[in-house]
Amino acid sequence: MKIVAQVKLLPTPEQASALERTLHAVNDTANWVSGVAFERGVPREYELRKHTYAELKARGLGSQTAQHVIKKVRNAYTTLRANAQAGNLGKPGSKRRTKAESKPVAFRPGAARPYDDRCLSWQMDAQTVSVWTTEGRLKGVRFACSPDALRMLRGHRRGESDLVQRDGTFYLIATCEVPESPVNDSPASFLGVDLGVVTIATTSDGVRYAGRGLNRHRKRQLALRRKLQKKGTKSAKRLLKKRARKEARFAADQNHRISKSVVTTAERTGRGIALEDLSGIRSRVRLRKDQRSSLHSWSFHQLGQCIAYKARRVGVPLVRIDPAHTSRQCSECGHTDRKNRPLQAEFACRACGFTMHADHNASRNIARKGETAWAAGRQSCVPAIST
Repeated sequence: MKIVAQVKLLPTPEQASALERTLHAVNDTANWVSGVAFERGVPREYELRKHTYAELKARGLGSQTAQHVIKKVRNAYTTLRANAQAGNLGKPGSKRRTKAESKPVAFRPGAARPYDDRCLSWQMDAQTVSVWTTEGRLKGVRFACSPDALRMLRGHRRGESDLVQRDGTFYLIATCEVPESPVNDSPASFLGVDLGVVTIATTSDGVRYAGRGLNRHRKRQLALRRKLQKKGTKSAKRLLKKRARKEARFAADQNHRISKSVVTTAERTGRGIALEDLSGIRSRVRLRKDQRSSLHSWSFHQLGQCIAYKARRVGVPLVRIDPAHTSRQCSECGHTDRKNRPLQAEFACRACGFTMHADHNASRNIARKGETAWAAGRQSCVPAIST
């Protein structure tokens, strides 16, 4: 399985200037190639290379860098077409889709620049890299990362690495091919995980990961953004830029902590994990205006991805189930009624009188559905015995 490891570069002022000029130069030429591709109807990569390669070489790019620029532009148009076909840019003729398709794809000055092993080499013991720039090769550029990331880079780094600049800081994002553990084909049972906004995750063991701290943090960040945007001064804009992505980093850290705890529990007890399939939930539900920010900042997909890849690394089976009626069904008698949930956090069965925290009850239903789905999947995979 592929996992990315991010390291922070610690260049000298001279090295930082060279890296910044390189990124700006490469992305400037990428914008030119994008314009050529747009004018010619976005040809295939080989044909696009015939129209642009000589000019890229004349602009001072090496052969390998020129190839990467052309491939980067072609991939950007492939992504644009895929998003349009999937409906992510709206319906045909909509304002957003028309705007995206009516002009060439543009690249930011600090956008990622891919490096292969010809243009970038790693010295793990010294924790330095040697990297190509438009001003020559920079040697001995120091980097910093966690001990776990360094071990993963030593043993599993494969393929390209991306150089990216964020808020004046340079990062290298390296791809690592980490071997997967064999999946446990006979889990003892399943650990159900109910995802929510008020409570980020609740397991069928009764463990609740409260979202109170994260939601308070988001409200503070939203209020501060509104205040600074309303003020509109240079110092306010500078502070907005400084605090950019802070909320996203905080939420990502919470998701990694929760997913690690869930997967560790399942691995220790020999169980699988059952998750809700919440795809498309934002387009299905209708909420009041004051509730929309909470729904659209809900990072359930990221948490699900964290649980999925951590489970794959340790061989814990994972299934995704249909979440229909899991919050309305009684986990004791199976009675389903919307009146079973009088309050957001309270479940009280109208048939048998069973009471429990609503999210805990839902996670128990998810665990049971996970066992059923896993059993059905195992049976459907077994070939018929010939007689």
